[in-house]
Amino acid sequence: MSTLRFQALKETLHRSSVVVTEKERRSVLFGENVFNQATMLQYLTKDAYNSVMDAIDHGAKIDRQIADQIASAMKDWSLSKGVTHYTHWFQPLTGATAEKHDAFFETIGNGQGIEKFEGGQLVQQEPDASSFPHGGIRNTFEARGYTAWDPTSPAFIYGTTLCIPTVFVAYTGEALDYKTPLLRALQAVDTAATAIAKYFDKNVKKVNASLGWEQEYFLIDRALVESRPDLVMTGRTLLGHSSAKGQQLDDHYFGSIPARALAFMRDLEVECMLLGIPVKTRHNEVAPNQFELAPIYEETNLAVDHNSLLMDVMEKVASRHNLKVLLHEKPFAGVNGSGKHNNWSLSTNTGVNLLSPGKTPMSSLQFLTFFINTIKAINEHEELMRAGIASASNDHRLGANEAPPAIMSVFIGEQLTSVLKELEGVTDGKLSPKEKTDLKLNVVGKIPEILLDNTDRNRTSPFAFTGNKFEFRAVGSKANCANPMTILNTIVAKQLVEFKKEVDKLIDKKNLKKDEAIFNVLREYIKKSKDILFEGNGYGEAWEKEAKKRGLSNNKTTPEALKAKISKKTLDLFEEMGVMNKIEAEARYEIEIEEYVMRIQIEGRVLGDIARNHIIPTAIKYQNMLISNVSGLKNLYEKDFKKYAKEQMEIIEEISEHIGKINTKVNEMTAERRKANKLNDLEKKAADYCNKVKPLFDQIRYSCDKLELLVDDELWPLTKYRELLFTR
Repeated sequence: MSTLRFQALKETLHRSSVVVTEKERRSVLFGENVFNQATMLQYLTKDAYNSVMDAIDHGAKIDRQIADQIASAMKDWSLSKGVTHYTHWFQPLTGATAEKHDAFFETIGNGQGIEKFEGGQLVQQEPDASSFPHGGIRNTFEARGYTAWDPTSPAFIYGTTLCIPTVFVAYTGEALDYKTPLLRALQAVDTAATAIAKYFDKNVKKVNASLGWEQEYFLIDRALVESRPDLVMTGRTLLGHSSAKGQQLDDHYFGSIPARALAFMRDLEVECMLLGIPVKTRHNEVAPNQFELAPIYEETNLAVDHNSLLMDVMEKVASRHNLKVLLHEKPFAGVNGSGKHNNWSLSTNTGVNLLSPGKTPMSSLQFLTFFINTIKAINEHEELMRAGIASASNDHRLGANEAPPAIMSVFIGEQLTSVLKELEGVTDGKLSPKEKTDLKLNVVGKIPEILLDNTDRNRTSPFAFTGNKFEFRAVGSKANCANPMTILNTIVAKQLVEFKKEVDKLIDKKNLKKDEAIFNVLREYIKKSKDILFEGNGYGEAWEKEAKKRGLSNNKTTPEALKAKISKKTLDLFEEMGVMNKIEAEARYEIEIEEYVMRIQIEGRVLGDIARNHIIPTAIKYQNMLISNVSGLKNLYEKDFKKYAKEQMEIIEEISEHIGKINTKVNEMTAERRKANKLNDLEKKAADYCNKVKPLFDQIRYSCDKLELLVDDELWPLTKYRELLFTR
């Protein structure tokens, strides 16, 4: 292994940047490989184009004859670009994307063939889906899952394949993917938000949820990654002593981007442009060899598809540059992990961002309505929000020094906090002309000025308002955005439905004017949502104690957090909003808890293998060298040898001590794993893996990392942190 380590280092040090040539401006390249509106106008008949747009805007069905026209146009466009195959591109509950490629080619007899692609092949397929997670929705031996075209996300060409974004459902109709519940949640928030927006503008016909994700990642030379069995098998380093220099000096953050990384970024951005992914920002992140890219905001369904596609494209582009992208939330202990901040907002078909105050008091009241309702939604469903970002990998990041804690809270800044305090004092019932004028001019009317230079940020807040959007900062870097976005849009939709009921009731039964009714309901929401608002530092015992007093949950581990997904409150919520039925929600819980078990199980096996088969033999080998040295000194100095061999003997003893601890703890971990594996109850199994197996990882690691400091560097088998993080 030490030979492999030094070969990898030598290989890495001799690499040079791959030359990336951009032949066209990005505005020209953008969407070139996407079957977007411009392409549809060129290839579709007017009826077919209108049918697709009606499906996108209103969810209308596309009849079979029109589907045949669209399929024929897609085929002609694809063939003109050298495409040979097509695939239904979907997002099963594995966290990755899935695709099965079929050629356009068909035989027609007499030794002849044609390119063929019809509406039936576009609209629906039946992939062999038996290996995908289903949570008991269907029998494993049955491959009866169906993919169905999602016209709201445009088809695209990647390589020589036409990729058609689709939903994935069981033959009984239940969703087996991330996209289906997301689409339902977006429909729910559209309906609920449109009804509220009409209080302020009767012309509003549709509200879109927008999403701007920020993708953080590590970029490490492929040879170095492949020299580490733990990185290859689990995506993170299970062992490794901290480098003398880490991120203490902050000299990486926003600094000059290393040449190889910059070449990778340029190559990736060109691919993104062709695929219509509007990436705009790139920079170094805080940790060495950590980077970030972020796009321009898009409609949420499309943004989720683009992020899922991006994670796949990143890996393929990285291989061209002899690099490996690490998307694990915490690949290296002691340095910042990676997140994927989800910036969320709502906007109308009239072009108004509902989370951005306008120039008039009425438009600012509209802003306050959606702003306060979102806070109320988080307050009511904070446990479910935590469950939406729970995973074995994100558990390592949440609560660490650079990431939000497991406690969900909302940060809004001092200025908006003072506005809410003012609104809390609104008179119950009808408002006097003076109070109404004062509220509109001096409270609501001043919000645009307040937010103009509002740069308050709290990096420890899981959910922060940042000017014209909310930023869900607790989402993990390798997560599918659909999971947290489904939850967020569902709870906001539910809250807006309740808000409308209460406002209409005050208008109808109390004879209040619309703005009076809105002020009255918002006042009560502010009072009820105080517990979720937090401006301070999210780390440490002080906030944990305060959060407990407020009744906020602190589910630090995934098995704890995921229980919120199958509570009666959650099941009723999803059912009422038409997002998921009980079967679908419970299936997702089962899939996620089972994945947690498998992740920890794999890490335990890999750790035991490395500790026993790499670390201990290396330590013994070095110990034998020291013993030979001591024996030589004894022969040379006889009874005085201890004076000259004191340090060597101390190291020999220390090595023996650590070897003993490693062996004992690996045996203990293996025994606990075997006990857990015998449990049939998945919840109990997850709890045992979390509370009995996983804690032993750190104990094994401690002794292994101590040996790294003791053993001769020439013998050490694993590529070290200083090499992984600082080799460019």
